[in-house]
Amino acid sequence: MAKAVLYLKQHDIRSYDDLEKNVKTATERFTELSAFIKEKEKRLAEIQVLKKHIFDYFKTKDVYADYRKCGYSKKFLEEHRQEILFHKAAKNAFDELHLKKLPKVKDLSAEYAEILAEKKKLYGEYRQVKKDMQEIQRAKYDIDQFLKSDEEQKKERIRNFK
Repeated sequence: MAKAVLYLKQHDIRSYDDLEKNVKTATERFTELSAFIKEKEKRLAEIQVLKKHIFDYFKTKDVYADYRKCGYSKKFLEEHRQEILFHKAAKNAFDELHLKKLPKVKDLSAEYAEILAEKKKLYGEYRQVKKDMQEIQRAKYDIDQFLKSDEEQKKERIRNFK
């Protein structure tokens, strides 16, 4: 309880309404940062997958061209099944993404590095916001417990008085 009161004094929180507003604000900021970081992580994963498909596509391009030249031969397919499957998977991925022109790996790598730097920067703020949110939630919990026990004591006094 003493920690909660000290926290309230340090942060100039003078009413229960202010405490609730601060808890709500801290929780919203934490949720917002968390969602933003998840967006960044999602894009990083998309870039990694796209780069993998681009590499697979170019590594298997000649094998697939030979496969087409030999009339989609079953024998050729059996000999080069893995490369052909990688090539088809890459083409399907490009089709799903509606890519008319493949992006340059260099551009994707630059975007990846930029997003990763943003994510790292956000993580510093995320950790601090999480810590602050947990502190204020703990203070509110302690205050709630104190108020609850204080109210129970009042009810007990009233019952004993009767």
